Amino acid sequence: MSSQNPGPSGPSIEQLKKMGPPYPPSGASLGGIPTNSVDTPISSVIIALFILSAALNMTIFQRNRRANHKFILSALLFGFSMARISANVMRIVWANYPHDAQIAIAANILTNAGVLLLFIVNLILAQRILRAHQPRLGWTKAVSLTFKALYVVVVALLVMVIISTVYSFYTLDMHVRSELRDIQLFAVTFLAVLAFLPIPIIVTTLLLPRAHPVEEFGKKGSMRTKLVLVLFTSTLLAFGAGFRAGVAYVQRPASNPAWFHHKAAYYCVNYLIELIVVFTYALSRFDLRFHVPNGSSKPGHYSNGVDGEVKDVVVTDEERPRTGAEEREKERQWEADARNELNRQAVV
Repeated sequence: MSSQNPGPSGPSIEQLKKMGPPYPPSGASLGGIPTNSVDTPISSVIIALFILSAALNMTIFQRNRRANHKFILSALLFGFSMARISANVMRIVWANYPHDAQIAIAANILTNAGVLLLFIVNLILAQRILRAHQPRLGWTKAVSLTFKALYVVVVALLVMVIISTVYSFYTLDMHVRSELRDIQLFAVTFLAVLAFLPIPIIVTTLLLPRAHPVEEFGKKGSMRTKLVLVLFTSTLLAFGAGFRAGVAYVQRPASNPAWFHHKAAYYCVNYLIELIVVFTYALSRFDLRFHVPNGSSKPGHYSNGVDGEVKDVVVTDEERPRTGAEEREKERQWEADARNELNRQAVV
């Protein structure tokens, strides 16, 4: 998110008032204003890659659906890929109409909105790992409600970002712009924390003592591979979100951008990272690795299925494991019984 305040080298307030709203952005932003010579070919390649990603994820989702293998996250990655195609199409349009503020608004909104789907996917995967390792904690109502609240917060932040971004193009009131900037900074900071959140969740999950063995889930792959996948993708997404948050805190005029506003930084921290994440999940078949039975709601459902819950087993005294002292006492009792039987037979 960029500052929309008029810079010292940009148009004056009086000139902007004569132009009328929506007012063009005057602050430096990540990636800057796109140009045909640079952004159009790069965005075209990115569009082609995301078309491939969309086709791959939809194919996986449809094949799984026909096999009665429900995995909605593949559909989410398809939706994310389609959103990224739209964002890059709008960037090409913006490159052809660089002075059209309405196109700039649409391009900015699409760029900032899409990545939220990846944050949600990683939170869902982290929750499944937590429930597999710490079922007593992961399946509690408080933890489940916390994750649901995070999903609601993501939607609320998206609405905040859209409204504040659009409104900033339609006002020159410096006080209002300052408040809108505060909203944008809060949103981008919270999203950076959200992108990082799966990492401490998994680390805490592994450090907590376990009362039961890890509950395996998925149709292929070890738990170690699942952990590596989520930690790897979360690290990339957290870096990208943190970079964008850091850039948002720095106000520079459009005529004097910093090195971190460069187009290379824009494409790397946004689309390159996202492409790596999307193809890593699709090609590693995370739809098989992270699948859990539909309707899972308590410990045991991941590994035994919803219809195959583990029933309480009554252990008799003979089946109960004995301590060493109990075993020695039982041996002495056997020996005493044997001696008594021999003495009885000798008397007879």
